Amino acid sequence: MTDVLSRADGIAGLRPAADADAQDLFGLLSLCFAEYPGCFVDPHDDLPDLRAPGSSFDRKGGAFWVVDDERGRVCACVAVDFPEEGAAELHRLYVRPDQRGRGLGASLVRKVESFAREKGATRIFFWSDTRFTNAHRLYQRLGYVKVDGQRDLGDISGSVEYRFEKDL
Repeated sequence: MTDVLSRADGIAGLRPAADADAQDLFGLLSLCFAEYPGCFVDPHDDLPDLRAPGSSFDRKGGAFWVVDDERGRVCACVAVDFPEEGAAELHRLYVRPDQRGRGLGASLVRKVESFAREKGATRIFFWSDTRFTNAHRLYQRLGYVKVDGQRDLGDISGSVEYRFEKDL
């Protein structure tokens, strides 16, 4: 994959997620979660939106995008919805380990921010597992601020999450 930051035309391989992408997305998350001891993918209880990714965020007025690599395999994803007036929530930012370090994650966050502005959002937020420290550094470089407090998901991985916010 080319360096996506140097591409004037956007993100190479970006397309709307389809419901048929569910298996590839579970595989992507499994690869990403495997980097963190005790972090597991549970498609039955924890990640119901990934069972039908093409339609799950559409129903919420949002969007879900995937990025295909040169071989047509999903190598990254991101989603957004609008849980309250004027606010967007970023979801499911994952980049396959072999595709990191090229600006793809940052480009996907900017894609979500642009989409959110077009839909009238003036702020954006998301929750991120406390273990995902590399991602937290990316978010902070992009202007997100970690706010006080945490939430415990009570999931199979024992996830505890930080909330990050940014004005758009």
